[in-house]
Amino acid sequence: MVGLTMSEAVLLDLVHSCCEAGSTASLRAHSAPDSHLFLLSGTNSRSLADLPQTSYRSVHVLDSSSTTENIYSFKQKLDQLDLNTVRVVTTAQGRDVFTVYEQQLFTPVYSFEYQVDSLTCPCCTGSAHTETPAEAILNEIQMFLQQLPALMGHVTVLKSSLIPDCFGHGFSTRRGGVSRIPTLSSLNMFSSIWRRDPVAVVMENKRRLAVHAGFHPRPLQLMRVNHASDVWVLGNPAPERCDAIVTNQTGTVIAAPGADCIPILFADPSLKVIGVAHAGYKGTLAGVAMATVNAMVTEFGCQVSDIVVAVGPSVGPCCFTLERNEAQDFTLIHPDCVPDPESVRPHVDIRLANRVLLQRGGILPHHIHDDSVTDRPSVTPCTACHTQDFFSNVRDGTNFGTQIGFLWIKDTMKQT
Repeated sequence: MVGLTMSEAVLLDLVHSCCEAGSTASLRAHSAPDSHLFLLSGTNSRSLADLPQTSYRSVHVLDSSSTTENIYSFKQKLDQLDLNTVRVVTTAQGRDVFTVYEQQLFTPVYSFEYQVDSLTCPCCTGSAHTETPAEAILNEIQMFLQQLPALMGHVTVLKSSLIPDCFGHGFSTRRGGVSRIPTLSSLNMFSSIWRRDPVAVVMENKRRLAVHAGFHPRPLQLMRVNHASDVWVLGNPAPERCDAIVTNQTGTVIAAPGADCIPILFADPSLKVIGVAHAGYKGTLAGVAMATVNAMVTEFGCQVSDIVVAVGPSVGPCCFTLERNEAQDFTLIHPDCVPDPESVRPHVDIRLANRVLLQRGGILPHHIHDDSVTDRPSVTPCTACHTQDFFSNVRDGTNFGTQIGFLWIKDTMKQT
């Protein structure tokens, strides 16, 4: 729309300014009626009554003694106000500091512009402040996030009784993390350029899950999916994207994301080989489940009849629909995959489709733990139905969170 002015946040850095004259002049210079002003004052707090008259939609003072806490609070306020554009008025040294915070506590959803010359006055041109090393800032961010209280209760993990104890495994839920944005709260396991949950927060969520599940500090290999049937054999060069991972390496945790799409775990107790796959409706049609099984057979000599499969939390046929022409592809797998094929948008059962394809490929029916199994505790609830327990793209839209299915081979030599 021509002439539309987007509201922005102006962050005036008073911490790295060495005089009040420079910061006050800058405050007057950057007064903007449609902007929200944030004053980063730290322990040198100034009351709103002491500020010069300016024209802003709102004014906020960030006065904690911790810069990390101030920037974290700043981000929370941006999210509450639904602001994406940030103008930071600071010094050259302040810009270097804020760049680290931008990388750790924000994503490309937010647009940052730095104005370095705005605080310049005769006494601000020298080196009045020592440089803050990036490593020290990263440590401060990590320590700050670790002391935050868990949201939505304690970390909770679903486990399949079909997978033997020689493996560690589980399916995460949305409880027990520190992500605060409603659709990402609280144990979101994935940060992307399209969402507001930053790298540092997601890393803290992963740490909390690892501590709870017992794989901390083992490495976690979480795939970036391609929505196809590409399998990465761990040890080969890492692809930019894949849809499944298989390995016989002890201790390394492999994981597949899911938020309506299915995280599927595969384990061969005989040869100690494991696999994980991400099966959305596209990956299901591409045959990612059997591609994972076939990789375990060809790369490690597994027998299909030895492999057990746990199908994780995912959208059920109660909540998942497709266009009629897309749903027809699932009818070809099995008519029961589409209970209402004549509807304008038929419901689709991607879990049943994966079971059918796995059984056709030789996986024994009783070696599959999914929603059709009634004599074991469920690991396949509908993500769209269970709002408090799982993230869902179908329910929450594009800014949705992510849970994971994870699996590793325990080192029996280290067990007592």
